Amino acid sequence: MLFAIGLLILFLTLSFKAAPREREEDAHVHGAGQVGLLAAVALFGVDYFTSYYYATGEMLHALHPYGLEQYAYAAVAVISLANLVFGGLYMYSLGVFNEGGGSFTAAMRYLGPALSLIVAVILLQDYIFTIVVSTLSGVDQLLSLNQAGGIPWYWHFLIGAALVGITWYITIRGRGESAQVVFTGLGLFALLTVTMVIGLLIAKSQNVPPLPRESLHAANVSLGEAIFHILAASMKGLVALTGLEAMSNGIQFVIDDDPGFVKWGRKHLPRLEKLWNFYRGKSGIGRAVQTVFLFYGALTTLMLTYFAIHFQAFDGVQGRSLVGNLAYIGFSMFPGGTLLFWAYQILAIGLLTAASMTAFQDLQAITWRNVAIGELPEIVVYRNPNGTFTRPVTAAALLAILIQFLVRGNTSAAIPYYGVGVFMPIAVMGLAMREHVKRHLTGRARTLGLFGTTFAATLSTIIFVGQIVTKWNEGGWVVLIVFSVLILGANLLLLSPAGYRDPQDIHRVIREKSRIHGPMGNIVEWQSLKMQEYRYHLLLSVARFFGLFGLFKPLRFDDWPAPAPAGDFEQALHHQGNQTFLEQYLNNQPVPPPHLGGAPNETRQAHSNIH
Repeated sequence: MLFAIGLLILFLTLSFKAAPREREEDAHVHGAGQVGLLAAVALFGVDYFTSYYYATGEMLHALHPYGLEQYAYAAVAVISLANLVFGGLYMYSLGVFNEGGGSFTAAMRYLGPALSLIVAVILLQDYIFTIVVSTLSGVDQLLSLNQAGGIPWYWHFLIGAALVGITWYITIRGRGESAQVVFTGLGLFALLTVTMVIGLLIAKSQNVPPLPRESLHAANVSLGEAIFHILAASMKGLVALTGLEAMSNGIQFVIDDDPGFVKWGRKHLPRLEKLWNFYRGKSGIGRAVQTVFLFYGALTTLMLTYFAIHFQAFDGVQGRSLVGNLAYIGFSMFPGGTLLFWAYQILAIGLLTAASMTAFQDLQAITWRNVAIGELPEIVVYRNPNGTFTRPVTAAALLAILIQFLVRGNTSAAIPYYGVGVFMPIAVMGLAMREHVKRHLTGRARTLGLFGTTFAATLSTIIFVGQIVTKWNEGGWVVLIVFSVLILGANLLLLSPAGYRDPQDIHRVIREKSRIHGPMGNIVEWQSLKMQEYRYHLLLSVARFFGLFGLFKPLRFDDWPAPAPAGDFEQALHHQGNQTFLEQYLNNQPVPPPHLGGAPNETRQAHSNIH
């Protein structure tokens, strides 16, 4: 027991010492509370890192009941390929869209407002389900402690709701404190995981017997059924790729400075200047985080798959989760192993709960943009002195608790809605980057760029459809209905009076309420003007359609006042000066002549003839 206590104290001390601490001079950069590399790893990577606790379990759950777990390595290969392809796509995109916005901004620039609006809505849904899935997975790990998997569903819901409340409270306190807490937990997780793997290797070498094998659903399956289940397993193991979009969307909250390893490298290894340029600035910080994503998911999934098959440690066996079973076996090889097992599971609860912070951060990043473009009411925007948009965080927490109640605290019931929403934005990013390559690159770079972006867009589209098909019986058909309702509702809200934004509204939301300045603010001003152009043309189309049936009085649609033209994206991106892009752009527009009566007559003061 003393060995286990000493090990935990050592690991906790090392993790806490390495955790980032927000300096006073960095606390209010542009009023945003920007973070550096280590904090970015914590806040935008925790959701991805903690998928370790449920992704492999979900993957093998699609195979093991049919006796097909030996084919899980094919699913691991698909996951590895997807990590490399999509990771490379997003790392490239950060050089183009280094002011944040992710696939929403990419779609607006290259694919048009209609698709950008769809992405904005799907991302909101995806982030909310990230909160639901992460916290309910934490509940699963908690119940694995005491083999309590069969307790009534309302305990799952109540515990999950309490975990959402905890992450909500930590998030609204500010990014600096959140990053320090989460990074400490991730460091402890990494050290304990290495210890667990060493214990599993010792257990294997000592021929520790596997766990009792439970009865299977089907002893024999056809080749077609086997292929379908392998495909389903691949789809379920890919849910963790949300981290790519999360980092791309949240780059606006990262400080614009070279990470420490780049500063060191430029000083000691100047020959690798191309490498240091790739990782410099805030886009380099984002790329460093995403570089970890290239390999982490595949390596951890492979490791868990190998040991789960060897020890028959699948979800539900002995009333524990897959990771819970492996932790029980691995830590039992050390003195005080029971304490290490409990510490690992309690840590899992905390980290899975903390994974909600990634979603909360990205909800903030996308929500104020949605308000600026007219997709959400202006009342949603409020930013406290710490730089946190508290109202969308609170609204998301309440909605996540409602969804937890609707799925009766069942993690697997929520995962289909979560996983499907991941790949539509990735597919859109692939299409947008393909268009960027076509317009801006030449020669060999253009050829390679077109091949890579086309392959990424095609693969993500196939996975997007595969997520729906393979999860059809688990609610995939409902996902189609939900997506359709969300997209229709988004367009209706934009068409309503609440969706109207004049230039003064846009400026107030971005510059005053959201306190966003610099290129990021200029880009969102352009996006908002572009969305108002789309709203105007959509209104005309709807009015003309209903006019065909005589539902509206005849109108001269051309006389409807058009919104201010958005102009060129490059002009907004590279705008500099004392005035914002929107202010300068509107000041340079000619004043339109009056429609009736011409210019007003000038009046002069009459001279008096009375002396």
